[in-house]
Amino acid sequence: MQSGSHAIDGGMLVGGHDEGVLLPVAPAPTTLRPAATRRRTHTKKKSWLRRHARPIVAVLLMLLVLSPFLWLVQLAFKPAADIFEDSLLFVPTLDSFRSLLQGNFLKSFGNSLLVSTLSTGMSLLIGVPAAYALTRWQFKGRDRIALWILVTRMAPPIAFTIPFFLAYQYLGLQDTVIGLAIVYLTFNLAIVIWLMQTFFEAVPVALEEAAWIDGCGIWQAFWRITLPLSAPGLAATAVLCFIFSWNDFFYALILTRTNAITAPVAIVNFLQYEGWEWTKIAASGTLVMLPVIVFTVLVRTYLVRGLTAGGVKD
Repeated sequence: MQSGSHAIDGGMLVGGHDEGVLLPVAPAPTTLRPAATRRRTHTKKKSWLRRHARPIVAVLLMLLVLSPFLWLVQLAFKPAADIFEDSLLFVPTLDSFRSLLQGNFLKSFGNSLLVSTLSTGMSLLIGVPAAYALTRWQFKGRDRIALWILVTRMAPPIAFTIPFFLAYQYLGLQDTVIGLAIVYLTFNLAIVIWLMQTFFEAVPVALEEAAWIDGCGIWQAFWRITLPLSAPGLAATAVLCFIFSWNDFFYALILTRTNAITAPVAIVNFLQYEGWEWTKIAASGTLVMLPVIVFTVLVRTYLVRGLTAGGVKD
């Protein structure tokens, strides 16, 4: 008999050949191969990029689009002495906004607000019934009328400058708020009619027919059924008309002098012969953009299809 231990495949023999006991031996721990580890890490990176690629691209595009606005805003809060400094680190100040409040810019800002509101209200008052008539009523030459209304927006503003200027001198409407609102009405009316036609077409005719059966007239059905269902579209159209009137510079420059001067024209007064007042230009530009930003944010969720969907079941 021989004593000792001998290694055997799959275990170890303890003792001699005759009376030895075979004991199992635990296998050595295995480790992941480097290639498999790299493959798994690469897969995780691809999965992370796939999930976050769109948000990253959206943020980069947003920063790219907003970069002029952000640059203007930081310029408005810069001290006048540091206006041409490239550094983004500075002590913000409100001196440029204080100087605007002490000057005549608030009057121009109020004129812009009044003119844009009047023009938008008149455009909706005339354009909404016209759009409804062109949408619902069948008469000869309906398509031609709609086309000619759109053609009025195709001509450049400078083509109407001299006729408006001479007519306003004769009528005494030059340098007046109401005269400027009438001019804005000429190009806002086409916007209202064409946009509201689209929204009225989205409202099912069956809803108006049901109102007729209940005793409503044509205009009663319009005010009680069609117009409330088109309210989001009406708000969106009103905001667009307001923005176009608010941002106008050409007509306001030609047809106003001192009393009815608007905010975009008032900004030009800071471009003086002695030098340009950059901080005031940036501050006034920031204030002029605020109403447009607010109205845009308010109108972005208005969708008429969400209100009319499900109104009629076939």
